[in-house]
Formats: sequence, C-alpha cells, structure tokens
Amino acid sequence: MRSFATWGPGDHPLAAGGNVKLKRIILTLSFLAFLSAVLGCWFYYVSLKGSALKDAHYQAEVRVAMISRHLSSFFSENVKPVKALSRMGDIQRALGLGTPVAISKANELLDNQQDALELEVAYLMDAKGVTIASSNRNKPESFVGEDFSFRPYFQASIGGQAATYLALGTASGKRGAYCSYPVYTDSRIEPAGVVVLKVSIELIERERLTGVNETVFVTDPSGLIFISNKKEFLYTLLRQSSQESVEKIKASKQFGAGPWGWSGYREAGEHLLEDRTGRRYLVNSSPIAGFVGWRVIHLRDMAEISRQISAPLLRISTLVMGMLTICIGGLVLVLYGMASVEIKRRKIAEDALKESEKRYRMIYHNTPAMLHSIDPEGRLINVSDYWLEWTGYTRAEVIGKKLTDFFTDASRHYAETHVFPEFFKAGASRNTPYQFVRKSGEIIDILTSGFGMRDGSGRVERSIAVSVDVTERNKVRIDLEKAKEKLDHYSRKLEGLVRKRTGEITSIFEHTPAVIYIKKSDGTYRLVNSYFETLFDVRADDVIGRVDSDFLPPRVADQFVKNDRRVLREKKACQVKEWIPGDGMELTWLSTKFPFYDEDGSVTGICSVSIDVTELQRTQDTLRNLSGSIMASQERERASIARELHDQLGQVLTVLRMDSVWLNKRYAGSDEKAAERASSMCGLIDKTIQDVRGMAYRLRPAMLDDLGLVAALDALTADFEKRTGITCVYDHSGEYEEREGISTAIYRIVQEAMTNIARHSGADRVNVVLTVSHKELRVCISDNGCGFEPDSSPDHGFGLVGMAERAALAGGTLEIQSDPGSGTTVQCIISFQALQG
Repeated sequence: MRSFATWGPGDHPLAAGGNVKLKRIILTLSFLAFLSAVLGCWFYYVSLKGSALKDAHYQAEVRVAMISRHLSSFFSENVKPVKALSRMGDIQRALGLGTPVAISKANELLDNQQDALELEVAYLMDAKGVTIASSNRNKPESFVGEDFSFRPYFQASIGGQAATYLALGTASGKRGAYCSYPVYTDSRIEPAGVVVLKVSIELIERERLTGVNETVFVTDPSGLIFISNKKEFLYTLLRQSSQESVEKIKASKQFGAGPWGWSGYREAGEHLLEDRTGRRYLVNSSPIAGFVGWRVIHLRDMAEISRQISAPLLRISTLVMGMLTICIGGLVLVLYGMASVEIKRRKIAEDALKESEKRYRMIYHNTPAMLHSIDPEGRLINVSDYWLEWTGYTRAEVIGKKLTDFFTDASRHYAETHVFPEFFKAGASRNTPYQFVRKSGEIIDILTSGFGMRDGSGRVERSIAVSVDVTERNKVRIDLEKAKEKLDHYSRKLEGLVRKRTGEITSIFEHTPAVIYIKKSDGTYRLVNSYFETLFDVRADDVIGRVDSDFLPPRVADQFVKNDRRVLREKKACQVKEWIPGDGMELTWLSTKFPFYDEDGSVTGICSVSIDVTELQRTQDTLRNLSGSIMASQERERASIARELHDQLGQVLTVLRMDSVWLNKRYAGSDEKAAERASSMCGLIDKTIQDVRGMAYRLRPAMLDDLGLVAALDALTADFEKRTGITCVYDHSGEYEEREGISTAIYRIVQEAMTNIARHSGADRVNVVLTVSHKELRVCISDNGCGFEPDSSPDHGFGLVGMAERAALAGGTLEIQSDPGSGTTVQCIISFQALQG
C-alpha cells in the first residue's frame, strides 16, 4: 500500500526558495531605492545649494544697485526746487534788504516749501553762514541766528555751486539730507547767501529700505553707518577703525559728538561678514552716485539662505523615507510629487531670473553710455541702444561681426595684435584709444575700458566694455598745440614790438609837455623827465635817490608826499589836483598817479603824470558859476510859473467850476440837455484843475520848501507810481538838516532819473534810497529795466549831463552804473566835510 506525504502551500520547497529569493530581491530593491534616494537627495542638495547661492548673490547685487539708484535719485529730488527757490524775489530781498518785512516774507515762502515738499525744514543763510530765516523758527529746535558756516554744503554753495550733504542736525539732533544752492541779488556778483532744504532720513528708510530678510547699511567714507533698516546699528562703525579715524569723524561735526562704537562685523572671506555671535552674512556693496566714498552695504543671513535650501530637501527626505517604509511602489509617486514640486519651484525661479534679466537689460540699454560685449574671438554678442544710436548702425548689422570691423586699419591692427590678447589674458583694460568708423563714414576717437567675465575654469568668456567719445577733446588738444605754436611765434614778434615801443615811449617820455616822475615805495626818486627838470630847475642826476623835501618847496613837497601815500595806501590809480608856483603865479596841475606791482602783487613804486590845467580850470570855474546861475534862475522861474498856475489859473478854474455847478443845478429838471452839458463842463474843469496842480507841483513842489527834502521825495515817488504804474519803493535813514542848494539839487536829480526810467527803461520796479550821516548825504535810484551803455547812449546824454552838473554845483559827485539787460543805478554823493573845507 502506497503512502502520500501532504504539503501545505508554504511548505513546498520551491515556494520557500521563491519567497527567500523574492525577499532578497525586494530587500535589494529597497536598499537600491533608498541608496538612490539618498544619493539623489545629496546631488540635488549640492546643485540646489550652488544655484541658490549664485542666485542669492545675483539678487543681492541687483538689490543693492537698485537701492543705490533710489537713494541717489531721492537725494537729488530737491536740486531743482532749491534752485527755483534761490531765484525767488522774496528770498533775494531777504538777503539784499535784511528788513523784518523782507525776512517775514521769506519765512512764509520757506513754510510753503516745507509743506509742499514734505521737508523737515527749509532755511536761508547769509554770506557768513548765519541762519536768518527758517521754517522751524517757532519751534524749540529753531536755529535762527546760529552759524553753520562750517558745514561743507554751505562752503560749496557760497562758492557758487549746488551741494547735497548727509549729516546729523546740530540743533534738532535728527538725520537729514541737505540740499543747498547759492542765492544772488541784483547788487552782487558773489552769492549773497545760501538757501537749504532738509529731507528727513527716516523718510528714506521708510520708503526705500523696506525689504524683508535683509540688512541694509548706508555708510560714509570712514565706514560710519548713517542710514539702516536696523536702528540698533545707527552711528556705529561697520569695521573696527583707529582712534585717528574716530577723531576725524568727530572733527567733521557731521554726525554729532559720538560715541561711534563698532558694529561687531568682521571679514570672514570673499563677500562674507561675521558678527560677534559667529553668524555669517552674504555682503554686497555699491557706491552712491554723487556722494564720493558713500556706499550701500547689503547683508543677507547665510543661515536663512541655507534654510531655504535645506527646508525643501528635509520635506522631500521625510516623504521619501515615509513612503519607503510603507511600500516601494509609493516611492515612484513620492518622487513624482517631488519632481512636480521641484519643477514648480524651478519655474518660479526661472520667472524671477527672467524678471531680473529684464531689469538688467533695461538698465543696460537705457544707460547713456556706449556699452558692448564681445566673445573671445572678438565678435560682438551684445550692444546697448545708446551704442547703436551713437554709431548709426542697427543691431542686425553688428551682432556676430567682429568689433574691429568697425575700426580704422591702424586701430584694428593695434587691437588684434596687442590689446585683445592682453585683455583676454588679464581680464581688464582701461582707457584704450581707438578710432571708430560710424555708419555715416565719420571717424570718431573713443576711449574704451572693459572687464572680462570668467567661466568656472577662470577663462574669460565675454567682456563688458564702455566707450567714451573723445573726438572733441582730441580736437581741443590739437587746437591747443596749434595755439601754443602761434603763441610762441606771437611772443617772439611781441618781443620785437616791445623793443620798438620802448624806444617810442622813451622819446615820448623825454619830449612830452607833461611833468613825469617815478618813485620807489619809500618815496625816493627813480626817474624824472626833462620837463620836470625845467619846471623845478634841477638836474635828473641830482634828483635820483632823493626825496621831495630835499629839493622842493615845502608846500609842493607836502602835496606830492600826501598824494603819493594815498596811492600806496589804496593800491590803485587816482587823479588829483596839485598847485605848483610858476611864472609869478600859482599854476593848477592835474596829476594822474598810479602804482607799480611786482609778481606777488605788492606795490613797488608809483608813477605820476601831471599836465598844466590852469586855463582849463579857470574856464571850468567860469562855466560852473554860469551854469549855477542859470539853474538858480530856472528854479526861480519855475517857482514863479508854479505860483502863477496855482494862484491865478487855479482860481479862475475854481470860479468856472462853481459856475458850472450852478448851471447844472439851474437847469436840472427843466433842460436836461443843458444840465448834462454843464455837468460835462464841470468834469472837464476838475481834470484841468488836477493837471494844473500836477504841473505846478512838478515845476516847484511846495512840499520841498515847506516840509523839506525827505517828505518831498516821498511825495515824488508816490506821484510817480500813481502816474506810471511802476512800483516805486522809497526808503530813507538818518537825520537831514535842510540846505536849500543841496535839497533842490537832490530833488531835481531824482526827478530827472525817474523821468528817464519812465521814458526809456521799461522797468516795473524802482528803488529810491536816501541815506544821511554826519559825513555825507547819499541818494541812490535803481531800476530793473533794460539798462544801457552810459558812454554810447545819445538819447540819455543831455539829461545825464544835467544831473552831473547839479551834483557838481551842490559839491558832490554823480555815479551811473548800467549794462544792457541789467538795469541802471544812479547814485549822488555829497560830502559835508568837503563843503565845510
């Protein structure tokens, strides 16, 4: 009988072997899957880290460049407003007049500027640096009256330049960006003061430094942190500095009295800083245009960058390990999910990179400079829009062609044999001269500077270069060389001419009918001409080396010494009258004396040229007396005519007016036509009375005789403004004791000057200033009209001569200053001391 063994499903040897084999296969696959996942994660982490670091560095460079541009733009926003403010009349009058009213108007204007531009403060300083007007004048931190002449922005603007300056306010203790501009007045060539607008730095930090996960510093040339989105670092030094540097910061008064501690950052490698706790930061910096030495410093935490790299990897690893624990099949799904997430992240990164490239291209093409890039074969791979605009080519005509194809033959040979080989070896070149051929065929001179961008192996793969057109500069240099040659030729020609003229001058010196002498600064004679010898009966050899008192009469010697000392003291030429006895009488000599200077500008001696004007003086005195008599007769005749007009014609017109009023009332209601005619006659008579009174007043104002010169000028200016519509400002200072001759002369001079202004100047403003002191009386009439050339203006000649004669008869002088387009100033000065003498 047979026996059969019974096996269960798991007991079959083939099944058992198959299970073990399957387990091994599954275990092997699981290990390989785990190993693949680990290696994949590792390689992914390495590539992601490199890409993330490169992307972070690139984004930081773009970010710091953008902040730098924003800061530069923000600091320059107030250049145009402060320039416009400096030219406003209220600001100029505040400096020119200095009166409380003028300063008050300037304060109102500064208040408006502060509100309109959202400024911290706007203020005005005089030429000494003292604040005379400010929008914070009513605040506790007001600095009106304080001297800020030590500020560099004031020193630059008082020298005639606009300036922008970053500093801590000495009065307010607040940080600010100061924008200043010089202020000029009509009466000064040099700046009369400086107007300043201050913008709060906190506004900059609030609007421009709002990025997250970043630290931004703005440092001065010494490394002091002045602006930051992290307040705890303000007024600290980015790197440790010497005591000498700290003392230099303190001496500048730019950032208060300190102290300026160390921020705690130190170098930890290329583009890396480390703080006191050992935390490292990726650092990038950029200069700020227009602020020498100032830089924007951008810090990004390396730990934050690492977290951005490790966080995705940690999530992926967790999912992978979890899914491996569950089943091998789920690994594919997890990997697919990881791939989807990674693709999405890469897509976002690619979009951000494209946006960054778009911004870069916008900057590249909109920068006003000739920018281009070439590959190692010298072929153009990129050019800026400005490059195309300047050269005249299109992009399709240049891309892919050699840069040297657009050079002249000499420049092409020089570039290909010398410059390009050295550039692609060293990676940089500076100010290399070439000659470039534009599309129009015009040849221009350029200077090119560039640097190379290297690949991972350190090989220069492309260049970025900027070219500057120096054609005009080279033309100027060549013209200067030609001018130098012409100047040398002219100098030789001039030397011969000087020798010739020296002989001619020597002949004139010896034979002129004028008395000429030259002295040293100590008063000893160096040279006299023959007429001097004849007049004083001396020989030149006996005079040289001696002084006046050695051989001249005491009275003549005293005159010479006094007038010569005046020239030495004032260091400028002068004309004086001197009296020398001769031919039994005292002769009048007109002497012109002028100084000699050495190379340092020191006076080494004087020269005197005198001519006999005795007869001319007598004739001038006679004419002056005659002119004075005529003007006095004119004044008497004017006064007589004015009385006749006022007393007789005025009374007749008054009677006629009364009759016209009576007729109007008589025919009112009965004969309206006659009544209307009588009313018209009454109005005509009233106008005639006004005209007669005006004529009488202008002929001889009674106010001049009754109330004096000050009141008469006040009435004259008011009447002038009423008649002409021209704004007339009258100001006077000092006490004046009436003198008939002087009062009449001053009144007529002002009257004639204002008549000329109304007729010829086209001005809309006139200033009349009367100043009286114990020494002199001074009246100044100025306008803002078209001006003229006093020496070549026949239309004004007669009136100006009349004013000068009146001034001379009153014992004074008349000065006229005018240039076409710059207005006119007429000034009469009468010295009381000269009148008493």
